[in-house]
Amino acid sequence: MNRPVNRAAPEQVSPGGDGSAGRVAIVTGGASGMGLSVCRRLAACGDRVAVFDLDGTAAERAAEELRAAGGTAMAFEVDVTDRALIDEAVGKVRAAWGPVRVLVTSAGVFAFEPFTEISAESWRRILDVNLNGTFHCIQAVIPDMIAAGWGRIVTISSSSAQRGSPKMVHYTASKGAVIAMTKALAREYAHCGITVNTIPPSGIDTPMSRVSQAAGQLPDNETMARAIPVGYLGSGADIAAACVFLCSAEARFITGQVIGVNGGAVI
Repeated sequence: MNRPVNRAAPEQVSPGGDGSAGRVAIVTGGASGMGLSVCRRLAACGDRVAVFDLDGTAAERAAEELRAAGGTAMAFEVDVTDRALIDEAVGKVRAAWGPVRVLVTSAGVFAFEPFTEISAESWRRILDVNLNGTFHCIQAVIPDMIAAGWGRIVTISSSSAQRGSPKMVHYTASKGAVIAMTKALAREYAHCGITVNTIPPSGIDTPMSRVSQAAGQLPDNETMARAIPVGYLGSGADIAAACVFLCSAEARFITGQVIGVNGGAVI
C-alpha cells in the first residue's frame, strides 16, 4: 500500500541553512524611518544588510551606524524606479556576499492632492515609486530565492489601501496594487519555499509624517493618538518587529497575508 509522502519544510531539510542568521538582506528606503528600523533589527539578528536608498549619503550613514553596532552592512544610492541601477546594485551585493535571501521594500512616496488636481505627472510618479519600484526590486532578486528554494519578501503597503484616504487617490491606488501583487506572488512562488507578505502601517510616527504635520496635511501626534484604540502612536520599531518575524524561519507557514501594524486602527 502506498503511503503519502510527508515532505519536510525547507528549514527542516537544511537545518541552520538559509533560515538562519547571516542571510543576505536588502532593504529599500533603508536610510530613514521604518526602513532604517528594519535594517537595525535585521542586522541585530545577524543578517548582512544592504541599505538601498535614493539618498546615498543617508544610506552610507545608516550603514555606518549598523557596522558601529557590530552588524554587517553596505550602502547603495538607488532610485527604485531605475531598473538598471537596481540590477547593478543587486549585482554588487551578490558579488560581495552571495545570493539574496531577504527583501523588504520600504521605499515609497506620497502626496496630498484633491483628485481633480492630480496631474498625470504626479500620478505617474507615485505609482512609479510605490508600485513599479516594488516590482523592479522583487523581480531583480527573486531568481536567487528560486534557486535556493528559500526566500522572504515583505512589502510595505499602507492602511490607506484598506480604508481609503481622501486627497490621496494616487497613493491609495499604488499601495492597493502592492497588496494585490503581494498576494499573487505568494501564490506563484509558495512551492519554491518563498513567502511574500505585506505590512500596511497606520498611526506610525515617522520623519515623513512629521513633514506632513508641519505642512498642515496631518493632525498632530496627540490628535492622531486619540483615534487609535491602543491610545498611542506606533514607531518604526513596531514595524520592524513584525517584519523581522515575517522574514524568519518561524514564519514559514505565513504567506500572502496582510499583517496590519496599526494599534487597532484598522481591523
